[in-house]
Amino acid sequence: MRVLIQRVSRADVTVEGQTISKIGKGLLILLGVGHGDGEEHAQFLAEKVANLRIFEDEQGKTNLSVLDVKGEAIVVSQFTLYADTSKGRRPSFIDAALPDIAAPLVDRFIEFLRGHGVPTQAGQFGAHMQVEIHNDGPVTIWLEK
Repeated sequence: MRVLIQRVSRADVTVEGQTISKIGKGLLILLGVGHGDGEEHAQFLAEKVANLRIFEDEQGKTNLSVLDVKGEAIVVSQFTLYADTSKGRRPSFIDAALPDIAAPLVDRFIEFLRGHGVPTQAGQFGAHMQVEIHNDGPVTIWLEK
């Protein structure tokens, strides 16, 4: 499982002209599910994301988590995080899990993140989404389990 986290001042997700998710300060999380990933990966990464200290404290040091700043999150399924570009010019996505495996694990990740106290919204699995990200910093972190 791969997670690309962006600290945001705000973010939203639109599908077919309708905003389906919108947050202020918090995290925009792009989540990729690969072959062999399971609930234990989702649980581990959700706990890591909830407690990752990437927000600044009063002294400007990154000592605070999304929980500490009472931030929110949006999780967007992103199979392209498993792109293999080692051959040719067209990425291969054979390492990404199929939708019938990936969709439930994305849902479980969201449930685990909410279980840690992070108000969490979601993109729409399999949809063509417009994701507006106001990266704060910018701060972008890659996690893998």
